[in-house]
Amino acid sequence: MNTKLIMTVSAVLMAVSGLALTFFPADLLKYTGTDPNGLLLLILQILGGLYFAFAMLNWTAKSNLIGGIYSRPVAIANFTHFLIGGLALLKECLWSKTHYLLVLLLLFMLCLL
Repeated sequence: MNTKLIMTVSAVLMAVSGLALTFFPADLLKYTGTDPNGLLLLILQILGGLYFAFAMLNWTAKSNLIGGIYSRPVAIANFTHFLIGGLALLKECLWSKTHYLLVLLLLFMLCLL
């Protein structure tokens, strides 16, 4: 598959997620049925900043050959992020019986990237 397309799609999805988590964490928590408290809002905003930073990294590196000498750190960072995220979602899917379809959907989308 074309690496430019993968990096562009990844950058757009991460930017949308990052901006939503940064600017609307309370609304997202209310949507999931979680009581928004100060610490959780702060953690989600920091996570939004992380996703937006990864989006900018992927956007600026989209025209480089991924895995080459200059883009190897980008590939390693993305692989590590998606592997740890996928394993965390898989663990939640296996041990929790609530919202399992949502977790499966997120795991599937994460594997596609």
